[in-house]
This record gives sequence, C-alpha cells and structure tokens, in this order.
Amino acid sequence: MRKMLFLICLLAASSAGVAQTNSGSWQNLQTLRAGEPIQVVEVSSAKHSGAFVSATDAAIVLREPSGERMVQKEDVRSVKRTKAGHRLRNTLIGAGVGAGAGAGITAAAWESHGFLGGRGTGAAVGAAIGGLAGAVIGAVLPSHDTIYSVKAR
Repeated sequence: MRKMLFLICLLAASSAGVAQTNSGSWQNLQTLRAGEPIQVVEVSSAKHSGAFVSATDAAIVLREPSGERMVQKEDVRSVKRTKAGHRLRNTLIGAGVGAGAGAGITAAAWESHGFLGGRGTGAAVGAAIGGLAGAVIGAVLPSHDTIYSVKAR
C-alpha cells in the first residue's frame, strides 16, 4: 500500500513539472489573438482587465470598458488569458476525482470487521469526504492561463 501511494505521489509530482511552461518570455504575448480577454497585473499590483489589442517589444495594449490602455513592459508583473467561467465543470470534475480517490483509499485502509461495517462502508465514507474535498478544490481552481510573468523585483 505504501509503495502504491509513493508511486502515485511520484507520478503527480512529475506531471506537475511537465505541465509548467516558461512564462518569463515577453514573446509569449505573440500567442494572444486580438480580442481575447486578458488581465494585466502591474508591478504596483494594479489590475487591468479587457480585450487584448496588441503587444510590441516595449508595451502591451488592451481595451478596457473605459477605453484603450497601454502598459509599458517594465510596469507589467503578469499577463493572464482569462477563460469563460468553468467553475461548475471544475467543481464536478474535482468531486468525481475526489470521490474515487477517497473511496479507493479508505476502502483499502478500512478494517473489514470494524464496528461501523465492512470495506463498503469505508468506501462510502471516503467517497463522501473525498468528493466534498475535491468539489471545493475544483471550485477554487483558477480559470486562466499565465502568458507572461516576472519574478518579484
């Protein structure tokens, strides 16, 4: 059992490392299409949300409800591509994954002749707890991709 948990943790850690991209390159802004919804966070922590217009080597331009705004490259902390709300989808996926993982883990660890019942009871308890935890995690997952970011200066 411990070997299986170690293997799962190892695979999860390696998958997370592969999933990360190089968001330190200003050239990543060239992947944005005009009109895509973005959020620009300045070094001063000011946030600007709007539609992407263009990017040059020196600045990024976005269209906010109040008009177009140009932010100089040296003032930009991060640029994120915002997506349509996927909170319900992420919640359901998180609940399903959490319920499955919780059921499997507690069924394997549950005492087969315990005072609360057999492994089926353990699986049900684990599914409920894991499903709830997974739903919460899925609901708070961010629905944006970081296109560009710089480390704190």
